[in-house]
Amino acid sequence: DVLNCFKEGVKHKVMASHKMNMASSRSHSMFQLHVACTSPDEGVVLSRLTLVDLAGSERAALTGASPDSGQLLKESVFINKSLFTLRKVITALAEKRYKGLHIPYRDSKLTSLLQHTLGGNSFTVMIACVSPSDSCYEENLSTLEYAARAKNITNTVYVNEDPKARLIRHLQAENAFLKEQL
Repeated sequence: DVLNCFKEGVKHKVMASHKMNMASSRSHSMFQLHVACTSPDEGVVLSRLTLVDLAGSERAALTGASPDSGQLLKESVFINKSLFTLRKVITALAEKRYKGLHIPYRDSKLTSLLQHTLGGNSFTVMIACVSPSDSCYEENLSTLEYAARAKNITNTVYVNEDPKARLIRHLQAENAFLKEQL
C-alpha cells in the first residue's frame, strides 16, 4: 500500500525541460509515512519517516528562462526562494551563535513542513547529489556547502510516546518498586 501511494505521488510530480536539464523537477516533493507501534510494555510509540526530493537551484540565464518564458521563470523563482529560506534555517540551526534566536521556519512552506526534521526530535540524513560536469562546478560547490552546514545540526532524539502511556508505565514501575519495599 505504501509503495502504491508513493508511486501515485510520483505520477503527479511536475517535470519540464530547459537548457540545463531535459527532465527537471519544477517543484520539491515530500513523502511522509506515519507509523504507530503498540506494545503491552511500552504503549504506543509514534514515528514518522519523511523523504524529500528538493528541486535544484536554477539560474535563469543558464536555464533559458526569461520574462517571456512565464511559467518556467515563475517556477524557478519559487524553487530558489524556498532553497534560500532552507539555507537560512540550516545556517541558523548549525551555528552556535544562533542558539535561542528565532529560526525562520515560517518563511517558506518547505521549511515549515520540514521543521520537525530540521530542528526537532529526529534523526536526519541528507544525501547531496552533484553533477560530474565541469560546467556545474558552482552548483556542486553550493550543494556541498549546504550539506556541510546541515551536517553541523544536532538534534536530540527521544522516543515519541503517548503521554498517558508514559504515565501508566511510570506508575506501574513505581508500584512494582513500592511492592518490593514491603
